[in-house]
Amino acid sequence: MRWVSTFTAAAIGAGAVAGSVAAATPSAAAPQRAKAVTSTVHCTSKDPELAKKLSGDISRALASRESMASLSFYDRPTETRCTSDAAKKYDSASVTKTIILAALLYQKSGTLTEAEDALARKMITESDNASATTLWKQLSDLTDPAKPNPVKIQEFLDKAGMNDTVLDKEGSWGLTQVTADDQAKLLRLFSGDDDAVLGSKARAYALELMNHVQSTQRWGATAGAPLDSVIHVKNGWLQRSQNPDVESFDKGDWKVNSMAVLTEKGYDSGLAILTENNRVPKGHPANEGWDYGIETIETISRTIYRNIYPDAEGYDPSRPTSPATEPPTAK
Repeated sequence: MRWVSTFTAAAIGAGAVAGSVAAATPSAAAPQRAKAVTSTVHCTSKDPELAKKLSGDISRALASRESMASLSFYDRPTETRCTSDAAKKYDSASVTKTIILAALLYQKSGTLTEAEDALARKMITESDNASATTLWKQLSDLTDPAKPNPVKIQEFLDKAGMNDTVLDKEGSWGLTQVTADDQAKLLRLFSGDDDAVLGSKARAYALELMNHVQSTQRWGATAGAPLDSVIHVKNGWLQRSQNPDVESFDKGDWKVNSMAVLTEKGYDSGLAILTENNRVPKGHPANEGWDYGIETIETISRTIYRNIYPDAEGYDPSRPTSPATEPPTAK
């Protein structure tokens, strides 16, 4: 039997933090806006106490933050799943690169050419944008070269059941719309044993690349992960406003996303967290909104891993003091 527990962050309120949850102190750059009041956390597990504790602790972690966040988490050994606003669409930024990689492996049945391997490695381990653009075009209909239509990537999404992901059909791969649930579905695919979409060779290759992401990009959904687990990660970030010329809700904000898988030594879990409206206060350095987004993700991540692996020593990721360039468009 699986047990279900649901909490709403708004009902708990900011600052109401249980002793088992260390709330992150918002930085001086904490975004100035109303909280999203609809972030309901829904957890299920074969352990009813675990489901209840996770629901409450994640809700309190979300309530301590000002930016919007969605998450989808699974842990196969405990049959645990947690979600919050997991169907909400976000600008993907560089987490799209995991989709490009999966589509490439699907189209090539897991066997890449030397050139494709080089591009895929740079795209994932270094988050190289030019490599992502090259592979996006390779997987696209180039009838109109100015607007490469990623039809072969869509074929993969259809096969994988990632039905809520919306590709940008004008070549701006970083503006692909993704959901936490679909990204977690991709993580389950990479770390599973079902050959229906990707064979074992393709899955192992994808995880190997994510395991070798450079040290300065191993932050986010890795925070608090057990040190003896094997960690696979991919992050993305983007500063963009939907309405840059008016005083809009998202003016000048940061979108910061992270996804991670833990494997080996009995570990088998995946976590996808997407955030937006990480605002840069007027007159402050641009990186403050980026920092706040990462802090939000890592607050949630540590809360989850502390509950699932209470006796494990947690990973403490490092990151550069300012973000590398992550352009919203790449044609």
